Amino acid sequence: MIKTDDIKALIGEHIPPYIYNSKSFDPGKTTVYYSGPFWDQKEISASINSILNGKWITAGENVFRFENKFSEMFKVKHSHMVNSGSSANLVLISALKKRFNWDNDDEVIVSPVGFATTISVLYQNRLKPVFVDIEWNTLNFDVSKIEEVITDKTKAIFVSPVLGNSPDIDKLLELCDKYNLHLVGDNCDSLGSKWNGKYIHEYYVAFSNSFYPAHHISTGEGGMICTNDDELKKLFVSISWWGRDCYCIGSANLLACGTCGKRFDKWLDSYDGIIDHKYVFSNMGFNLKPLDLQGAIGLCQLDKFEEIDTKRKISQSRISKIFTDNIDGIYTPNVLDKSDPCWFGTPFICDNKDLKNRLVQHLESNKIQTRNYFAGNILLHPGYSFLDDHSKFPEANKVLDKVFFIGAAPHYTEEVFDYIESVIKKFDK
Repeated sequence: MIKTDDIKALIGEHIPPYIYNSKSFDPGKTTVYYSGPFWDQKEISASINSILNGKWITAGENVFRFENKFSEMFKVKHSHMVNSGSSANLVLISALKKRFNWDNDDEVIVSPVGFATTISVLYQNRLKPVFVDIEWNTLNFDVSKIEEVITDKTKAIFVSPVLGNSPDIDKLLELCDKYNLHLVGDNCDSLGSKWNGKYIHEYYVAFSNSFYPAHHISTGEGGMICTNDDELKKLFVSISWWGRDCYCIGSANLLACGTCGKRFDKWLDSYDGIIDHKYVFSNMGFNLKPLDLQGAIGLCQLDKFEEIDTKRKISQSRISKIFTDNIDGIYTPNVLDKSDPCWFGTPFICDNKDLKNRLVQHLESNKIQTRNYFAGNILLHPGYSFLDDHSKFPEANKVLDKVFFIGAAPHYTEEVFDYIESVIKKFDK
């Protein structure tokens, strides 16, 4: 019979480093993925060990420790893990609406360009997304146009920095202060990005993160909602754990009893009897828990974050130079003076649609992955077209025609950079 310790030993012997993005690169045959998990034996061992230990399957000790370590590293008071970045956005907006007593049809200002679940969670919470066109040189929403769409029903500005590149946070804060608005962040593409020497997320009342394989750190799937507001944290836990009132369940996972010491106190004024605190439902919620093995992986990923941040910046810089040195009519988005992006990818803006299409086809045919800048203008898509008239946002409408990105991945080697350059030099300009 194979013992647990034998299995653990085999993991180290047979799992190669960076199994998704192999360090062995064969030019023209090995795909240059735009991203992928920066894992080695440590993440694989941690995930398997979390199962072999037989203590937790769903969120438990590892998740709790990951949340605490994440908070400490990224200078925020509360972090709560869920099963995806999209779930993080859903919980984020649901909690904000209840915490600050937003009414149905209250308004949140967003960019029309980005990812779908930055927008869908507003509609799902009966809030109205109010769109502001982008500025072409940064691809972020045009901060100068925000004030003209603010009304008495506006409650927040929802920021989603383009691939980690921040809009003007100072101007956004001025608007929030002037009109008593909340600055909220979709931080899924910008973990580690900074503004004026501080993490971008330090300026938000609350923010989401994603740990999908393409993102800065990965737990396979997974997300995190963060805030310094104690009441918001309670709502994060409740809404993502079925709507239960028992906001103490996160730390209680480390206790033998599995809950707080007030479990059987009187909790319902409407019921004259004993009721278990774990089954008082104060909110309408969901089951959005992560697995404990994801927390185990996350702990390993945080140990690598400084390396990941450095390598992503190097990759973006090297690849940007290769393209702009060799191709006319292509440029990268402007980075504001106070912005220090931790790049999700390497974005390019083309002078025309034909150039973009030919270049994307050339790259893909040579096994270099590309991506559109997500949805482009989300209002062009059938599931979102009813929200507003896409023709009102001419700059956003150009994104699908002229913008794409490739990787800024931390696993890129000199061989990869050399190969990308060789492919670009063969492009029929």
